[in-house]
Amino acid sequence: MTNPFAGNWAYRSFLNDADLSKAANDLLFGAGTLTIAEESTTELSGTIGGPGWSLDLRGSFGYGAPMQVRFQGKGVVGGEQWMYDYIGWLVPVWPNSTDQLEVPAIVGSVIRTIPHSGAGGGTNPAGVVASFYAARAD
Repeated sequence: MTNPFAGNWAYRSFLNDADLSKAANDLLFGAGTLTIAEESTTELSGTIGGPGWSLDLRGSFGYGAPMQVRFQGKGVVGGEQWMYDYIGWLVPVWPNSTDQLEVPAIVGSVIRTIPHSGAGGGTNPAGVVASFYAARAD
């Protein structure tokens, strides 16, 4: 069986905020390219990043319905350590869908594991959680 997580994905995450008056762009937490490689029958590696940032990924995946992926991203960005934890699920195929098989997706959650500096000189605190989705890009 080919690992369905291996490959390149377009990644976006959004803050979990129930205020419908906020524009979607104001909720954007992160965006970039997620690249996943299979290391063994249960282990993954890869990278996630965008302009000005990149994290190395280590993690695992599990078989099930739906399949699950879990990894930790670590890297030095702007001279300081960044660390995020991710958990996601491969979106099951809908019966009678017209294009889902062409563009698989992963949906999940990400948490900032340790604090780091933010734009404008503030601190981005640990513990902030966002929802993410990634659409296959290769």
